[in-house]
Amino acid sequence: MENEFDNNEHYNSEGYSRVESWNPEKTQKLAEHYKAILELLGEDTMREGLLNTPFRVAKAMQFLTHGYHVDPGKIIQSAKFKENYRQMVIVKDIELYSMCEHHMIPFYGKAHVGYIPDGHITGLSKIARVVEAYARRLQVQERLTVQIRDCIQDNLLPMGVAVVIEAGHMCMQMRGVQKQNSVTTTSAFTGIFLSDIKTREEFMHLIGVRLH
Repeated sequence: MENEFDNNEHYNSEGYSRVESWNPEKTQKLAEHYKAILELLGEDTMREGLLNTPFRVAKAMQFLTHGYHVDPGKIIQSAKFKENYRQMVIVKDIELYSMCEHHMIPFYGKAHVGYIPDGHITGLSKIARVVEAYARRLQVQERLTVQIRDCIQDNLLPMGVAVVIEAGHMCMQMRGVQKQNSVTTTSAFTGIFLSDIKTREEFMHLIGVRLH
């Protein structure tokens, strides 16, 4: 089986370069396990189409779970600014892709995140990066929703945080009950979004989601 982990991709230009890298030892071990899994499933791992599949999957899984090595709190703190703004800030329709921890099958959808500052704001892209950092782990949607909420609340100390996630779960769509059109909605709130019904309703109206 060809060793692919040394063939990292390099994208070079005069002003920007990107390097994707994987830990060689970890990649080798993961590839060996995936090769064994393929064999247990009845596949011929020596046929052309599968020769490099274990290494490809080893790399892919490290990318899909790279959130374990990211500190979401540091993401917020890296772009935390004093600002006298006390109205709602919303970043909606943040695409997310995660892996269900029960079957290791993807779930995917959108996150809508809002907060009301109390002296500090953060860069808008940081909100999306926090979503990504938690989503790129083995997850359940309920915990993911709460983790995003708590990270923003703990690091910005706003008047309140609101998070709503809408997602389709492939563990329901392609196996088990096989309901392809089902969507799961979860929500988590703090502060004024909990205590003030009108504020919460304004947030739900602005993101275009109804909670039944």
